[in-house]
Amino acid sequence: MNTATILVIDDEPQLRRAMKATLSGIGYTVLEAKSGEEALNQLDQLKPDLILLDLNMPGIGGLETCRAIRDRSDTPIIILSVRNTETDKVHALDAGADDYVTKPFGIQELLARIRAAMRRVASSSEDGPTVVNAGELLIDFQMRCVRLSDKTVRLTPKEFDLLHFLVINANKAVPHRKLLQTVWGPDYGDEVEYLRVFINSLRKKIEPQPSKPRFLVTEPWIGYRFVLPLDT
Repeated sequence: MNTATILVIDDEPQLRRAMKATLSGIGYTVLEAKSGEEALNQLDQLKPDLILLDLNMPGIGGLETCRAIRDRSDTPIIILSVRNTETDKVHALDAGADDYVTKPFGIQELLARIRAAMRRVASSSEDGPTVVNAGELLIDFQMRCVRLSDKTVRLTPKEFDLLHFLVINANKAVPHRKLLQTVWGPDYGDEVEYLRVFINSLRKKIEPQPSKPRFLVTEPWIGYRFVLPLDT
């Protein structure tokens, strides 16, 4: 049985009822909010383990709600939307979403996405260095702490998992599909736009000059590589 608490934010009562009935039936605790404003007002008290967020809502809307949640919480966020263009997905991911599911969707697809959003990549001190100290950048994987120029950098869990896997494979070109299937799950592989957004976000956080990355390097047509000095 599932023990996680899921917050459904959607202005359509029929969808909220359907989601609650389905998810509660398999063990999840389901909370509801009919607007972004209501969700944000209650977020600190509700403390959900995952959020399902509709993109098209009156008031502040899904994107602004997503940004506001991400500013104060690392809770995984899955966007639900009838929009299915890459631009829509990129905007949602850039706002802080972990995943994007297009309506209408099957319940098995949604359940797989929920499991993927809440999964964490297993960390082991045997997998690559425990601490990376590369000039201005310090990463402590056991403490899940990142510092740039002595300032603590806050990474989301997905950003940290992505960075960790790249560091484990330091100085190697890691293919897009391998990154997606390791960090998001085996059902992923073609969502290259996810990587573009998350790599850009990481660069803004850990690169001294994000426009001229030293650590997170793009390997054209292949994937990405974390450049780790050999004497580190």
